[in-house]
Amino acid sequence: MAGSSAEQSKGRRTQPPWTPPAGTEPCKLRLYNSLTRNKDVFVPQNGRRVTWYCCGPTVYDASHMGHARSYISFDILRRVLRDYFQFDVFYCMNITDIDDKIIRRARQNHLFEQYREQRPRPAQLLQDVRTALEPLAVKLRETADPDKKQMLERMQRAVQVAAEPLEEALRSDLAAEEVDRRAQALLEEARDVLSDWLDAALGSGVTDNSIFSELPRFWEAEFHRDMAALNVLPPDVLTRVSEYVPEIVRFVQKIVDNGYGYVSNGSVYFDTAKFASSEGHSYGKLVPEAVGDQQALQEGEGDLSVSAERLSEKRSPNDFALWKASKPGEPSWPCPWGKGRPGWHIECSAMAGTLLGASMDIHGGGFDLRFPHHDNELAQSEAHFENDCWVRYFLHTGHLTIAGCKMSKSLKNFITIKDALRRHSARQLRLAFLMHAWKDTLDYSSNTMESALQYEKFMNEFFLNVKDLLRAPVDVTGQFEKWEEEEAALNESFYDKKTAVHEALCDNVDTRTVLEEMRALVSQCNLYMAARKAARRRPNRVLLESIARYLTHLLQIFGAIEEESSLGFPVGGPGSSLNLEGAVMPYLQALAEFRAGVRTIARERHVPEVLQLSDALRDDILPELGVRLEDHEGLPTVVKLVDRETLLREREEKKRAEEEKRRKKEEAARKRQEQEAAKLAKMKIPPSEMFLSEGDKRKLFEAQQKLHAEYLQTAPCGGAP
Repeated sequence: MAGSSAEQSKGRRTQPPWTPPAGTEPCKLRLYNSLTRNKDVFVPQNGRRVTWYCCGPTVYDASHMGHARSYISFDILRRVLRDYFQFDVFYCMNITDIDDKIIRRARQNHLFEQYREQRPRPAQLLQDVRTALEPLAVKLRETADPDKKQMLERMQRAVQVAAEPLEEALRSDLAAEEVDRRAQALLEEARDVLSDWLDAALGSGVTDNSIFSELPRFWEAEFHRDMAALNVLPPDVLTRVSEYVPEIVRFVQKIVDNGYGYVSNGSVYFDTAKFASSEGHSYGKLVPEAVGDQQALQEGEGDLSVSAERLSEKRSPNDFALWKASKPGEPSWPCPWGKGRPGWHIECSAMAGTLLGASMDIHGGGFDLRFPHHDNELAQSEAHFENDCWVRYFLHTGHLTIAGCKMSKSLKNFITIKDALRRHSARQLRLAFLMHAWKDTLDYSSNTMESALQYEKFMNEFFLNVKDLLRAPVDVTGQFEKWEEEEAALNESFYDKKTAVHEALCDNVDTRTVLEEMRALVSQCNLYMAARKAARRRPNRVLLESIARYLTHLLQIFGAIEEESSLGFPVGGPGSSLNLEGAVMPYLQALAEFRAGVRTIARERHVPEVLQLSDALRDDILPELGVRLEDHEGLPTVVKLVDRETLLREREEKKRAEEEKRRKKEEAARKRQEQEAAKLAKMKIPPSEMFLSEGDKRKLFEAQQKLHAEYLQTAPCGGAP
């Protein structure tokens, strides 16, 4: 037996060893880190858990497109990290409800409303406005910034123009009602000028803390409504400065105890020189070249906190306030150093430190916050925790410009989110942001939005065409068709695009490239469907549905498709509320077939009234319900569920195009008539009369002679006038 076994073993051929297939290592997510100014591989400190703090808004006015730039961009990044890369993201955001801007605006609003309630006589109002314009004129003379100067000039001129009708009314002794109307118009136009004047004179007398809390509470609520309208996910935790004053006081005290803060005249300042000279610490990590920029530092301190007295309290002009002793007309809280209020920079450090600890994975904010705000945050937090890495990755969104111009709330050059949403949908705004890198400047303009609208329409038409294809009845086996070379090629391209999308998302979440790859994939699908249609062969249903669902998934990850959306493919099952199309389409299809039959009979029997009713159903009635019918000669009517606003906009555009076509046709006919009339008038002139006062213009004479002879031959009665 053993010998036999050995013989068998000797005769058996040796099998080659199995080797794993050669492959490339998958790409890793890299994020642009402002701390290193490089794209760094993203590695959270605690496995898949990501701690993220985002600087929230200072709530004293309406949220604008600059806010949308940051919070939509961070929402996209957050969704991609959570839903694509499968990180467990804990997202914390603050609300700044104690700030110099809020204090000043709250006082101004309060004092202006008091002034309005006093109902000043028109003559007194006019005098007050003239008085209020005097400090504005001084500010205008002292302003070197050309943009600010232009803004102040516009304000001054607008108030002066509004004052002229009231001055005339008082001189002319007009009726009291007309005088009051003009006075109210001036009061509204001069609101900002009067508010500044009233605050300068009476602001120190405003002492009720509730006045300083009502304003931010109102605007915070508006901010949350705007974010919800933009489909921005709410934070996992929201912190308000007013609710964290005790934590801020303790945080500041620890900095003082560690030797990096000092008390001066009831305020507490951060000692930048002491911190920078300490081993293991450095000041100005994000923008070292900006250290010492006094203009930026003073803007960070706030308008109410920059004075000769406050500057004299500092050991160095580079030091910044951790805690501010409250002056008359400012809210205050008790603390070991006397009544005061938090500085701007300290709030984020204290609140983030309380919730996220001594080190976080991601800190986000707008590009303009790098210095001094975020550099000061880093310094004071590392001074508090005695470490050198409070933030691992600093992400800063790019600026937003408006038609190429700098957006600035202080210069009154901004568009509110509510105004933007009146012009475009939240999806269209988000697509515009997705078409630009999150860290680069984005220009909000008609061209930018037109690109977003065209992209939305392009994608939606693809989804609608695939849905129409899938509605064609087939039996169970008919769903699976033989693949030819065209299907294999499209499927290979599909996988190539998925690889390209993944690589783009790994490369600093490059959504611009992702959208381009998605567009290219749809273009290939459209060519495939067109070729199949030309060959009178049905496109492969399973392959196209798979591609459509993948594209829908990407748009959902980016937040461009809400749960209840007509764009893309439904994600719910047959019983889901999302399956609206499945519920209504059989009825719409029956209606379309009935209409097609009626139109055929109406054409055969020449009944234009019925054709008009059929067109009205297609063009006027169904679009109001979000239904588009597409008639194709010799083919069944295509039924598509489309967003109602999109259909109404298409209808208006079609009407405008038809009106423009009609206008151009009428204009062309009018020009032809004018040309023919001019030619006829010229033909009537005998050559001898035309050139009586001319010199020797033989060629012109002969041409006119020929033209006139032609007229004499064709005109009735021998051309007699």
